[in-house]
Amino acid sequence: MIKKIHLLVVAVLLMSSFAMAQKGNSTIRGYLYDEKTSEPIIFTTVALKGTTMGASTDVNGFYQIGKVPAGDYTITVVAMNYQDLSVPISVKNNDVITKELYMKPSTVQLDVVNISGESKAKKTQVKISVQKVTPKEIKALPSIGGDADLAQYLQVLPGVVFTGDQGGQLYIRGGTPIQNKVILDGMIVYNPFHSIGLFSVFDTDILRNADVYTGGFGAEYGGRISSIMDITTKDGNKTRLSGKLSANTFGSKLLIEGPLKKKQRGGGGYSSFILSGKTSYLDQSSKIFYDYVNEGAGLPFSFTDLYGKVSLNGASGSKFNLFGYNFTDQVQYKVLQDLRWDSYGVGTNFVLIPGKTPTLISGNFSFSNYKILLDEINLPSRSSEIGGFNFGLNFKYFLGDAEVKYGFEMLGFKTQFDYFNSLGIQLNQTENTSEVAGFLTTKFKKNRWVLEPSVRGHYYASLNNFSFEPRFGFKFNMTENLRFKGATGIYSQNLISASSDRDVVNLFYGFLSGSDNLQDDFVEQDGSVRPIEHKLQKAIHYILGGELDITNNISLNVEGYIKDFTQLTNTNRNRLFADNQQNIDVADVFKKEYIVETGIAKGVDFVLKYDSPKTSVWLVYSLSKATRWDGLQEYAPIFDRRHNMNFVATQTFGKDKDWDISLRWNIGTALPFTQTQGFYQELLFEEGPESEFWQENPDEIGIELAGLNKGRLSDYGRVDLNIKKIFKFSEHSTLELNASVTNVTNRQNIFFVDRLVNEKVFQLPLLPALGANWTF
Repeated sequence: MIKKIHLLVVAVLLMSSFAMAQKGNSTIRGYLYDEKTSEPIIFTTVALKGTTMGASTDVNGFYQIGKVPAGDYTITVVAMNYQDLSVPISVKNNDVITKELYMKPSTVQLDVVNISGESKAKKTQVKISVQKVTPKEIKALPSIGGDADLAQYLQVLPGVVFTGDQGGQLYIRGGTPIQNKVILDGMIVYNPFHSIGLFSVFDTDILRNADVYTGGFGAEYGGRISSIMDITTKDGNKTRLSGKLSANTFGSKLLIEGPLKKKQRGGGGYSSFILSGKTSYLDQSSKIFYDYVNEGAGLPFSFTDLYGKVSLNGASGSKFNLFGYNFTDQVQYKVLQDLRWDSYGVGTNFVLIPGKTPTLISGNFSFSNYKILLDEINLPSRSSEIGGFNFGLNFKYFLGDAEVKYGFEMLGFKTQFDYFNSLGIQLNQTENTSEVAGFLTTKFKKNRWVLEPSVRGHYYASLNNFSFEPRFGFKFNMTENLRFKGATGIYSQNLISASSDRDVVNLFYGFLSGSDNLQDDFVEQDGSVRPIEHKLQKAIHYILGGELDITNNISLNVEGYIKDFTQLTNTNRNRLFADNQQNIDVADVFKKEYIVETGIAKGVDFVLKYDSPKTSVWLVYSLSKATRWDGLQEYAPIFDRRHNMNFVATQTFGKDKDWDISLRWNIGTALPFTQTQGFYQELLFEEGPESEFWQENPDEIGIELAGLNKGRLSDYGRVDLNIKKIFKFSEHSTLELNASVTNVTNRQNIFFVDRLVNEKVFQLPLLPALGANWTF
């Protein structure tokens, strides 16, 4: 292990030395801003006219063009909804120039799309299995309850399976929620979705961007084996006090932002703040507006989300952020369960731009905590808690078309878990864990190839295991309009889920640190036996795809993938005996708290898009299959949906483009579930083998289950519709009225089946909603 760490350090030092040794070339860098709001303009190409030199702005609006020869140039920027920008600049030898750029919003809205910046990005970035999501795109979808939300947008993405409106979770290309890492400004958020399944913990209006990696992500990210969601929030308004007040039949929210010290063009440092709070009173309002749901009991969901951030910006572009959040959620099902969870965190991040070196330094430090408690009728309570810190430091060098980034991160967390399985056997764990990782990523262009090799070393202290993880991505520009791309890599993680596959309603979302209480050997599907050499969960991703620009407005993206989960850890549903000396002869599979599994997820995703200033149409189709093997049997996990289709359309109309109508239609084939095979009177054998069972008068009903997930529920289908009207009172004051209908056809989608009475419980019925948003 030490040898591998040394090799990684040597590679990092060699690459950084190479970067620092580049002389005789100059660098132009800076930020691109909206002249009116001072908000950064992200993912836009900044180019030097008459050359092939240029760069795209990042999520902070930062751009850097390297290896620029001395001379006179004109910086050009073309972006949708902005006037074209041209700025002359003179470059000397070995110079580093910092240049802020400001674009004026266009006063004339054209009915054509300028795609020059996006087209360049397609050719210079691999961008495989990643969706860059902005608030504008989120708001283009039908907004449930009148308020657009990231959770609703994610359900449309290719490869994502959503298991239900109530208590539903997102499963990404065969990965469970525990295998999907969510990062907020560098901080780990352990549960980003509320129990109702329609809302995330994030206020859409505080987001700047969300990068959703459904697989094949580079070595910058680690600690999860399926997917990454990297969310960046915006800074507060830098020029004036502003905000937004919203209310609808589902909930309400308030956002306030403004400058602490105003930003002056060409001036010194500045600072700002942003505060956001949103709450759902659906548990109360549903009894009034939706009294036909659950026999008048309404919908039992409520939540509150609070977020705050202070941003300090230096004159050179360096910045420091301090932020924190508190998210809470509660569900009270009649005669079923009472669930509540609380999540909080505080963190900092920074971006440092050294004066005369072509380097970007960034870092973060944060602490976050998540605790969940579930009380069930006639069952002991169960709880799970995880809390800890994460720290990261990154260095990025720009070498013309090439980039080199390296860094390291440290994590420390504590997990606590208390649970009784269906046989009354108690499972509990308290574990302190630490992880240390380093990574090196590179990106360079060679002729028509874009290559992104990277490597990560990740040490898991609690398991005393080091994981060496090479990764690689590529893109080949076949023609101007046709590109092929691919990615592969090795991934690992420690955390395992505290959820049970036998839950009637799977709302309990808990965490455990990876356990070493596993069997010594694992039986493969072919009957061969292999020793368990490590305790880590691991996966290998293989992805291959292509992009086709059919016209300037129509594009097609196709990706096929295989995720080979070579080792998974799961709670042992087959456990019957305590793991002690008395049961030394009992097979591990019947006494260990956790067992090893393997799995395969494979599929192909199709995305057909049409985009114009007034019209947007998406057609997303996924064909997929997921299986698991636990050493005894192969089974389909609860998220194995063979076919999933989403159709989304948005149309803007009216003289002032102040009307908007959007529609989403989702169809998904049936999900697996375990059928009921029979019932019996349950004898308790309270005194063990000596019990006089013939004298017992059992009043408990036992359930005999069929094969694990051998059955299928009915197909899922839902149509959502939304219409908006905007009234503009002044430059800064607008009112948006919206009306939405969830499940327009009132389709009965199965939530779960009450086994004792064989009664079907359904997902959300038809839910109309009205809302208003005032921006000031």
